[in-house]
Amino acid sequence: MELRQLRYFVAVAEELNFGRAAARLRIAGPSLSQQIKALERDLGVRLFDRDRRSVTLTASGQALLAPTRALLGRADDLRRQAAGMAEGEPVRLGYVNWRPPDLVARVSGVAPLHLDTWVMPSHAQAARVADGSIDLAICWVQDDDLAAHDLQARLLGVDRLFAVSTGADASEVPAKDTLVLLDADTAGWDSWNRYAEEFARATGAAIVRITGGGVTGPEFFDHVRRLRRPVLNNPKGQTMPVPRDLVKRPIIDPAPYWTWALVSRRAETRPAVHAAIEALTRDTAPLDLDPATTWLPAADPFRQGAYGGKSVIKPIRESRRRPR
Repeated sequence: MELRQLRYFVAVAEELNFGRAAARLRIAGPSLSQQIKALERDLGVRLFDRDRRSVTLTASGQALLAPTRALLGRADDLRRQAAGMAEGEPVRLGYVNWRPPDLVARVSGVAPLHLDTWVMPSHAQAARVADGSIDLAICWVQDDDLAAHDLQARLLGVDRLFAVSTGADASEVPAKDTLVLLDADTAGWDSWNRYAEEFARATGAAIVRITGGGVTGPEFFDHVRRLRRPVLNNPKGQTMPVPRDLVKRPIIDPAPYWTWALVSRRAETRPAVHAAIEALTRDTAPLDLDPATTWLPAADPFRQGAYGGKSVIKPIRESRRRPR
């Protein structure tokens, strides 16, 4: 059970309409429905009776509404109190799997930094920034994530993704000829699934649904061998050695890119956090991606900058050949 799920419960209870509540919260309707169902599972009670025409609170939902509002009020008070005490506290930063190799050096003498050791997926790290568990996160986010959690993001890194294939042919492969793996474990792979599904729709790549893991690691390579087709590599596997019987292949028409954001709360007031943000992002170099040959998700917060707007940064890892 998370505070954001309780906020979602209150919004639906006040609107008695999932569509209006989703618009108020600035999240997708299906995501809101999933979060409410997850909350009901955690609590062990049904909060709403719903059909195609109406939404009503159950007796349990009605009984829990006032205590939930009170709990959220106390959480807000605690956050405000902690903010006033935290000026001497270190800046807490979480990440998924990638971080700049000189991250600690960049903030040395600028702000005290504590690297959080919890390994969690992008959507979980963004939620932790929102609820105050950490101050900053290096993760993949989209515009709707930022709006839903009242967050802001600066670009910190960019990966050009590649395909892994059987055989010895290391030539470029068109995006439409690749496969993308979608994992049934949405709790762990929600961000990747969203990225992969949109990539498939945009390029014609085929989706392969898997269960029990295998988006990265040894199981991923087993899937490549089984499928005998070029498979889009997950950014968590960018630095993992490819077995000798497999080969990396640059993807073209278009070349897919994955962005790593430095995420913070929009209402952040601590000077140390702002100093850390500036220190980590001030040395950015321009990256001009050609929209005719490269691909970013439509809701990527850095899409406009990548295609000729504000400066972003050069890829941190990339196949040897650049997009044609």
